[in-house]
Amino acid sequence: MWMLRPPGVYRPQEDTWLLAEALVDAGIPSGASVLDACTGTGFLGVAAGLAGAGEVTAVDISRRAVASARINGWVRGVAVRALRTDFAGLVGRSRFDVVLSNPPYVPSPPGVPKGAARAWDAGERGRSVLDRLCTALPSLLVDRGMALIVHSELCDGDRTLDRLREGGLKAAVVARRTVPFGPVLRGRARWLRDKGLLASGQDREELVVIRADAA
Repeated sequence: MWMLRPPGVYRPQEDTWLLAEALVDAGIPSGASVLDACTGTGFLGVAAGLAGAGEVTAVDISRRAVASARINGWVRGVAVRALRTDFAGLVGRSRFDVVLSNPPYVPSPPGVPKGAARAWDAGERGRSVLDRLCTALPSLLVDRGMALIVHSELCDGDRTLDRLREGGLKAAVVARRTVPFGPVLRGRARWLRDKGLLASGQDREELVVIRADAA
């Protein structure tokens, strides 16, 4: 599916496709309210709208991403309410039947990410956004709501499962795919090995989709 993508906005790729496939397998209840957190181009929100969602909200901290999500929704005939905010800003204000997220999850050296790197850099363990998302999800889902999150094995899928379960959600891995490193991981492979996050000679990572369900 073609998407408008201005410079600095995350390009849909293997992790996006994997999450989109998991969404098809899970199914979208007709008329469901959907949140696409860390939306980027809005690909996942648009896909949810095309699959039958009744209301799509897309959030991102990037102005360009928000504009992209809004325009891509319009081009595809999906009404996307695109907001420039962090997903945590919706806690206590809105709840959703479905939450989708392909958040920043690449382990990165110390420092505040800038520019395009905000779409992937996520602290030394790759969890600066993931941990906050796990904390927020119980407050973002309606009863019997569902969340699907994709990230790399490099940032510890078991920790994600534990954090979600601690919040009272049922959680399980529902999809996996092993893919070659992209340019970001190739460029920091030595740093990742020094941190003990990569094995010697490793040049592939496993992506996982984790599903969380509210009781």
